[in-house]
Amino acid sequence: MKRLTTDVLVIGAGAAGLVSALELEGRDVIVIAKAPVGQGSSSSWAQGGIAAAVGKDDHPDHHKRDTLDVGVDLSCEAAAHVITHEGPELIEALINWGVNFDRTPEGELSLGREAAHSFRRILHAEGDSTGKEIMRALGQAVVRAPHIRLMQDGTAYELIVTDGRVVGAFVRQEDGQDVAVTAKAVIMATGGLGSLFGYTTNPVESCGEGLAMAALAGARMADLEFVQFHPTAIDVGVKPMPLATEALRGEGAHLIDGRGVRFMPSVHKDAELAPRDVVARAIWRRIKAGDKVYLDCRDAVGDAFKDRFPTVWAYCHDAGLDPATQPIPVTPAAHYHMGGIDVDLEGQTSLDGLWAVGEAACTGVHGANRLASNSLLEAVVFGRRVALNILEAELLDPQGTDDHMPQQAGALDLSDQLAAVMYGAANVERTEAGLFDALCQIAVWEEKLASFTPAFRNRLITAKMILACALERRESRGGHFRSDYPDTDAKQAHRTKTTLKEIDAFIRGLNLGATIKGTIQSCQTPA
Repeated sequence: MKRLTTDVLVIGAGAAGLVSALELEGRDVIVIAKAPVGQGSSSSWAQGGIAAAVGKDDHPDHHKRDTLDVGVDLSCEAAAHVITHEGPELIEALINWGVNFDRTPEGELSLGREAAHSFRRILHAEGDSTGKEIMRALGQAVVRAPHIRLMQDGTAYELIVTDGRVVGAFVRQEDGQDVAVTAKAVIMATGGLGSLFGYTTNPVESCGEGLAMAALAGARMADLEFVQFHPTAIDVGVKPMPLATEALRGEGAHLIDGRGVRFMPSVHKDAELAPRDVVARAIWRRIKAGDKVYLDCRDAVGDAFKDRFPTVWAYCHDAGLDPATQPIPVTPAAHYHMGGIDVDLEGQTSLDGLWAVGEAACTGVHGANRLASNSLLEAVVFGRRVALNILEAELLDPQGTDDHMPQQAGALDLSDQLAAVMYGAANVERTEAGLFDALCQIAVWEEKLASFTPAFRNRLITAKMILACALERRESRGGHFRSDYPDTDAKQAHRTKTTLKEIDAFIRGLNLGATIKGTIQSCQTPA
């Protein structure tokens, strides 16, 4: 097996990983990217923008308050303070890296408003291509940086651990060859897990593998049950699903049912600008009842659509729709994971040698429900903090790694079946019986774990952890809604911290195959 060594290994090439790599000047850095930079990360798909209190009337304290309000009593106040108060400085850093944010005719930054923000503080680029522009600039900066080596079209699938310390990872290249990369420090920046679900706005590369890798190594996880479903994925039969950015609703677009009737004012005082979980459930319930839901932009945007929201316009045009004159069919889809690998305010995990950043990490800033456009902000703020922490740390040379080999694996991949199971059981509304059924299916699959590809094995582990945490939280809060426990329970206003070992013990105690909620479960291998 080919072996490489470096000071810092960054697994993932989204905004968080690239900012960390850029800020590690003076260290030798290898960045592992599943796809060419800018093509395989959720960061590059982000339309809505990046939030920061840079407006004349705004203040980081206002931004912090909005962030905490949406988190439904679970947000980490210290983490919220970090991203909101350091955010403006990182906006300047992005501009210095070459990001061209939209500006007013007077040259000021153009600021939009999105749901649950009390001020206009959303920075955009080319209307609705913010993530693409940020990734363009960061990608070019990385290519120019002499201290960074890019390994593109490679997938890390297992961490290398020596005496409880993470010292590298095994990486499978596109040609099927494996490479062992050892490092003094490892940063997990693998992004989200939307493609674990049958309906998602995320690229196929966002499948939660990094969480499984860290969990298998023994890292503590946090808040895994909280998955955010974006209310307005464009429902035109394309997968992954194109996104109708929330900025459209911020500009006055309305949600209507199949009869053309607007329904959100009767659901929430903020109507279409209610928190995402509220809007997603309102849409979900109408679709589940057999209705259709559309985003009507005709009056709010009209003929200016192509110029103001070119990305969404192109999606609609490709599907044969004219959003200036026709409502856009929408449905909720998995979009963002509030949970992840548990980290502190410097991005350190519970394992020596391992840091995590971006959507793969859980700083606690989002609580049970992410405030719109805070994800890119968290990625770049903590991307810098992780790098600074590693620069200040006393890093040890990896020892005794030459004889390490990855776990045995097969060639079977059931990702499509898993995505159907996850969307059926852990979607916008969840039930005890549905979650139990899904865990039962995963228990069957785990009996032949050695037959699966490393990638699917990791997806299976991450899915199992989400289902178990969702089953254990018997209340509804933010992105986690249990229709059998529809109320928010003040006694459960605490974050979930757990390990894979603890989750497996919990599942063993479920006695899969028993009667639950009057439904007989059967853990038989499907035909």
